[in-house]
Amino acid sequence: MFVKRFLIITGILLLLILVCGGIVGFNLFRDSAIKQYFATMKPPAATVSTVIVKPSDWTPGVEAIGTVSAVRGVDLTVETAGIVKSIMFHANQKVADNAVLLQLDDAVERADLAAAKAQNVSDQTALERAIELQRRGVGTDATLDTARATASASASQVNKLQAVLDQKQLTAPFAGTVGIPKIDLGQYLATGSSVVTLQDLDTMRVDFSVPEQQLPLLKIGQTVRLGIGGGSSDMPFAGAIRGIDPKIDPASRLVSIRAEVANPEGKLTPGQFVQVRVELPEEPNVLGLPQTALTSSLYGDFVFVVRPAKPAAGAAAPAAKPEEKPDATKTGSTPETKPDEKPADAAAKPAEGEKPELVLAQVFVKPGRRNAGMVEILEGIAAGDEVVTAGQNRLFNGMSVAVDNTIDPTKPANKQAAQQ
Repeated sequence: MFVKRFLIITGILLLLILVCGGIVGFNLFRDSAIKQYFATMKPPAATVSTVIVKPSDWTPGVEAIGTVSAVRGVDLTVETAGIVKSIMFHANQKVADNAVLLQLDDAVERADLAAAKAQNVSDQTALERAIELQRRGVGTDATLDTARATASASASQVNKLQAVLDQKQLTAPFAGTVGIPKIDLGQYLATGSSVVTLQDLDTMRVDFSVPEQQLPLLKIGQTVRLGIGGGSSDMPFAGAIRGIDPKIDPASRLVSIRAEVANPEGKLTPGQFVQVRVELPEEPNVLGLPQTALTSSLYGDFVFVVRPAKPAAGAAAPAAKPEEKPDATKTGSTPETKPDEKPADAAAKPAEGEKPELVLAQVFVKPGRRNAGMVEILEGIAAGDEVVTAGQNRLFNGMSVAVDNTIDPTKPANKQAAQQ
């Protein structure tokens, strides 16, 4: 009875040991298989856009920030005090040269002028009478001189009162566009009160500054392009440099430049902020990339270059058995390859009709000048390289990629949609 129980207990213990050992072995096998799977698993290829590096013509330039003002622009003020009688313009009206814009109350001045003219007529009559008496020999020289002086004084008084009367009118000193009136009918204006601004918007001037190091690159007559948008690639306005300040500001080391730009459509407004680019002579055979291709880091600027993947190492064919290896020393011939056998590197080559696998190479470059969304590359890449222009997020060296150039990140999305 005791032996029977011992055998039963021993069998149960052996069964438990086998079950526990199987579970532990299965877990170890599973963990090993998972590790091997993730160690040999390749991440999916990332989709990127690329561009082939080609030498092109480069138009260098000097870029700055400028302020627009009218070639002729002034804030009109009244020369004398008075009450506004009539306003002869409205906001944004184009007025001609010498057009009357404002009339002040001039009743007193008109009365004074009428009295002065009447006195002048009387004095002129007295002068003529004195001249006639002098001709007849009955008048004295003193009487004639007094009459001549009185007539001259009255004529000057007429001219003075006429000038005072003219000051009651505000006229445009040149043709242009007036702004919003700053006065109302019946308002009393003191001498020097501002009435309205007058701007000639046909031609605008742009004032900007450049560092003294760039001063030798500039000269009178050079082409200047202006942009009012956020990007330097859209600069629809063109003009020329009209003035270069001969003095460098000792505090900021900047040189003041003035350019003139035609404004036929009136899109430029005085006081407006603009981006300025002075175009320099064109340079051929310059390697340039879209600025989206360049990535900056603490270690320098770099780009990702797409290259075909290299064949995997260790893909050599298995060695032949000693008895099957041909003896070249005896036959004098080279070993032949059977028709059904393939070279060792055949497995690394893609099948016919398949594209080769592409991988990334991180290349550090030396960037240069920038223009219209492009950046000049001085060192690091050569003509013919395929460089990633979009999709650099989460890319790394040696990563597999797939190229999709249906979307060009260097062009606005609305233009590409219209072309498609």
